[in-house]
Amino acid sequence: MANTKSKSTSNTTKNKKPAAKPVKAAPEEELVKEEKVLEEVAAAPAAPEAPAEPVCETPAPEAAPQEAAPEVKAEEQPAEPIEVVAPDTEAPQEEPAPEVKVEEKKKILFVASEAAPFIATGGLAEVIGSLSKALAKEDRYDVRVIIPLYQDIRKEYRKDFRFIGNIFVPLSWRNQYCGIFEYVKDNVTFYFVDNEYYFKRPGCYGYYDDGERFAFFCRSVMEILGFLNFYPDILHCHDWQAALAAIYLKTIYCFRPEYQFIRAVFTIHNIEYQGQYSLDILEDLFGISYRYQYLVEYDRCINLMKGAIECCEQFTTVSPTYAGEIKDPYYSHGLDPIVRRNEFKLCGILNGIDPDYYNPETDRALFANYNAEDTAGKAVCKEELQRMLNLPVKPETPIIAMITRLVSHKGLDLVKEVIEQALRQDIQFVLLGTGDSMYENYFSDLARRYQGKVVSIISFNSDLSRKIYSGADIFLMPSKSEPCGLSQMIASRYGTVAIVRETGGLRDSISPYGAGGNGFTFHDYNAYDMLYVINEAIGVYHNKDEWKRLMYKAMTTDFTWAKSAKYYEGLYLGMLMH
Repeated sequence: MANTKSKSTSNTTKNKKPAAKPVKAAPEEELVKEEKVLEEVAAAPAAPEAPAEPVCETPAPEAAPQEAAPEVKAEEQPAEPIEVVAPDTEAPQEEPAPEVKVEEKKKILFVASEAAPFIATGGLAEVIGSLSKALAKEDRYDVRVIIPLYQDIRKEYRKDFRFIGNIFVPLSWRNQYCGIFEYVKDNVTFYFVDNEYYFKRPGCYGYYDDGERFAFFCRSVMEILGFLNFYPDILHCHDWQAALAAIYLKTIYCFRPEYQFIRAVFTIHNIEYQGQYSLDILEDLFGISYRYQYLVEYDRCINLMKGAIECCEQFTTVSPTYAGEIKDPYYSHGLDPIVRRNEFKLCGILNGIDPDYYNPETDRALFANYNAEDTAGKAVCKEELQRMLNLPVKPETPIIAMITRLVSHKGLDLVKEVIEQALRQDIQFVLLGTGDSMYENYFSDLARRYQGKVVSIISFNSDLSRKIYSGADIFLMPSKSEPCGLSQMIASRYGTVAIVRETGGLRDSISPYGAGGNGFTFHDYNAYDMLYVINEAIGVYHNKDEWKRLMYKAMTTDFTWAKSAKYYEGLYLGMLMH
């Protein structure tokens, strides 16, 4: 019996939890604590004697009561001390962790037939190279560019291209090899589409099968997206050579889930070149079903530019003025009804230039470097240019320059009409460019008849163009139509004051001197209006202080991509919200 009692008492003791270590309190608080404990013990039912202080688990001495006392629940045990927290002491609270938001980058893919600095035949390449670079400066965007791998791509870049794989591209009844190369520059990833049958040729354009070549290129773009597992938010296509990418996206590929949320933008760099072909080859060459004929048919033929305008969510031009002009039959080359029908999704954004690439302060092609604050080097450039071109070295004689393609819409008929009248004054005239044989022959003959005053270089040379931009005083650009134009911006950047006709991007970038602007302008397409402005510019040139102020204004005009890139960002984000 004694053993039973001992076990019972021992079990009771074991069931008691050891008391927590009391918090050290102030002396007054300890007295309050003891009084509370005594009151609770007095009020509790009778129980076997228990130690007042926590003890280790040991058997209690054999003693008295005949029956085991009822078991006391742990939470009701009187021996357990009560924690007393000082009133002034606040329990530490953990600060909530800051919320981290991970925003996925917006993916933008440019589809174009050329891109600087790899290969360039005109302003399109400059736009692709500069706009992609400007957008890629923002960490919010994953910017990529895809162009064909031409034979003439510059060797210093081509040697570093990385081959990442190949696929076979279906195009109507054909199944063609497509190699894929990659190169990263300025935070932009460039892809190059390789097929030697289509692209191992001199130059970029002008072949009988250009339609098939660029159909293969655009279909390759669509297939490469799957190979790369890269499905862009924005597919930005440029000019008719890339128009089929937008058309394929909205016809052949729109039923594939990965392609359904891609938004297409189409940019018109020159509406004169529309990609027109016979309807007979719609399926056989382009691989487009005749049930989509209505999208691309215009004026009884295939019109790829028309198809892209119809298929894209937004289409743009390269200047605000040109966006308005292409609604007019005078400028639209027959496409104005389509433009007017879709003008609800049309906007114009002015191009820019890369201020690092065109920088007279660092340009190695120049005879001497200079900047807007100190133009002494420009006088050296002029003197050396005159020597190089076998012109009399005359610092006081203004040099009027043209760097242009020799084609009709560049305003060359105006120049032909009045240039000999302008040459009666003390001026020198320098022309650099190639184009129609009619204009090549005229300007070659003009140089023979006005030796010592006129130099015509029927060629295109990038190094020489920089020397002319920096060495000339006045830059003449009297275009009949000019979607944007970069030459007037480059000339201004190098301190050569521009004379332009108010059309397209020329109107948006050059403002008239008489209104406090950065150049000289004339409105009507009239040779004698142009001659009047040339004479005005020559007059201001001989006022040296005023000319220096005008040069400074031209050189400090903001032609960078920063502002234009913001407009494109707004366009892209607006499309993704709908």
